[in-house]
Amino acid sequence: MAEPESTVINTNVKQKDPSKALVIAVTTRAIFNLEKEHKLYLEKGKEEYTRHQQVNQDKPLPPGTAFAFIQAVQYVNKKMLESNPAEKDLFDILVLSNNSPESGARIINSAKHYGLEISKFCFVSDEDSTQYLKSHGVKLFLSADRTDVCNALQRGVSAALIFQQEVQAPSTPLRVVFDGDAVLFSNETDLIFQEHGLEGAVRYEQAMEAVPMGEGPLKTFAVHLGKMRRKFSQEKSPIRTYLVTARSGRDMGIRAIKTLREWGLAIDEAFFMDGAPKGPILAQIQPHIFFDDGLHNIQGAQNVGVPSAWVPSCC
Repeated sequence: MAEPESTVINTNVKQKDPSKALVIAVTTRAIFNLEKEHKLYLEKGKEEYTRHQQVNQDKPLPPGTAFAFIQAVQYVNKKMLESNPAEKDLFDILVLSNNSPESGARIINSAKHYGLEISKFCFVSDEDSTQYLKSHGVKLFLSADRTDVCNALQRGVSAALIFQQEVQAPSTPLRVVFDGDAVLFSNETDLIFQEHGLEGAVRYEQAMEAVPMGEGPLKTFAVHLGKMRRKFSQEKSPIRTYLVTARSGRDMGIRAIKTLREWGLAIDEAFFMDGAPKGPILAQIQPHIFFDDGLHNIQGAQNVGVPSAWVPSCC
């Protein structure tokens, strides 16, 4: 496999062991707000965009939707190392960019300005930059480009689409909210629901109660996150995880809980919404990131200022 056109190692950040670390790749448009620059690129072309970035290379880019999530991840690393200075189970962040190294200086300078501990900056000229994810051991990929996300999911990498939005920076600890079906779990019950309605889905769940659900696209990431979470007591943990699902707790909750137990995945709090809007509970949790496969739920989260990541099931 060809290497990225240019990989810049950040020598100011201690490099992690990729075989042990939870590697997260974010694109520049996910971590920084580059909407103005992206518009310039689409309207005026690559040369004008590159010139703009070079002229402004010392002007920090404003934070994007995934910015607070990356900051909270750094907080977890700090707490992990305070607890055990030899800890290897850490988050490792790399930035994947379609910028050339010439126009990428602004990205590196912006990360430095905000004190972001990015271990590597990969400037990739290929149209499909997701081909490099597996070679870097990436467990989660966040991008503002739907094609990128679909390509990553098809390569078996947990991935989600970030929508640019104004977000309030929530306080620590790191709080991550997962939807259930088609995110943590497979979409098997969703398909039954579409074909046979709610009654058919409830009957199916009751018949399959003892059988764990299939794996969803974010299961690998969630399990690794859970492994890090278990290193602390619940009171002292710098990580909190939540399940917020449209399922009814009474009719369809048992199988979900049994599946999480089978996977050894401890969730701090679970909310079975029975079809009610998720926005109000998300506003209360104030997560750093919320993963869902339903665009209506993403919209509801955005309406209350919650950073949201869509996991498309229709790639």
